[in-house]
Amino acid sequence: MRKRILAAALCGVMLMGGVAGCGSSISTEAVSTGVTESSVEASVATEAGGESELLKSIKEKGYITIASSNDAPLCYQDINTGELAGIDIMIFNEVCKRMEIPEIKMKVIDFSNMLVELNNNSVDMVVDAMYIKDERLDVALFTDVWYQEGEAVVVKKGSEFTTKESLVNASMGAQPGTAFYETAEKWLDEGKIKELVGYENQSTLMTAVNTGKVDAAVTDGIVLAYTLSKDSNLDLEMLSPYEAEASGRIGAAVRFQDKAFLEEFNAVLNEMKEDGTLLQILKDFGLNEDYFVGVEDGKTANKQ
Repeated sequence: MRKRILAAALCGVMLMGGVAGCGSSISTEAVSTGVTESSVEASVATEAGGESELLKSIKEKGYITIASSNDAPLCYQDINTGELAGIDIMIFNEVCKRMEIPEIKMKVIDFSNMLVELNNNSVDMVVDAMYIKDERLDVALFTDVWYQEGEAVVVKKGSEFTTKESLVNASMGAQPGTAFYETAEKWLDEGKIKELVGYENQSTLMTAVNTGKVDAAVTDGIVLAYTLSKDSNLDLEMLSPYEAEASGRIGAAVRFQDKAFLEEFNAVLNEMKEDGTLLQILKDFGLNEDYFVGVEDGKTANKQ
């Protein structure tokens, strides 16, 4: 599985050409990209016969604002072009075209704070490869599944930690607020690692392993493969062979009061699954059918 993910990330790198890896400083400045191409029209009518209040508001102001932690290759700003890029933003971009949303603006927010900022009304949606998890369903609504993937472990090249079992003596880094931090917490409770240290973003996490502050780190497999392929200063490698155990399903989040908008969004997302568009986007980033989740299997059981 790790080899497949590495190939996927490298393919995405070739497609995006020259894009810098993770590590942009966190800010709240909005980054925008235009959505101007026409696409297949989707019905976004509510039971009342019109658009949701949120969709009408977005169209009136001319853009939708999303939260992201700015991690490549998922949802990030290309520092060379200034435009938004990544797997998640390409899926989201196509949905916006079909919903006739003219522009996307991104606010860069720490991953652990994104749902808080959503409910503080500072963004309209969270779009950042977020796993759909039970505790997150307590605080927000989630779209149907976009795709599925899992975690990977990174160590120094030539490290004594060569197997999952050898991590029992390792200090482990992870990013709080992510499913991977929870996985590391579970490993710590089970005695499978020696210590757990939190780092606020992908850049500081990789630096910690590279400089020996921690022995290893667990993070998103697609993000990790991309980071290692782009930054030659990192003397790191993926732990291999390794079988992911925290694989999860990716979706975007909206507020509880925006259920009508969620239904509109899901209608378009599932149309993209049925007509092959979503799978093609995944393939454009080197991801195969293993990452794709169909319409019926991808329904999200929201709590409200």
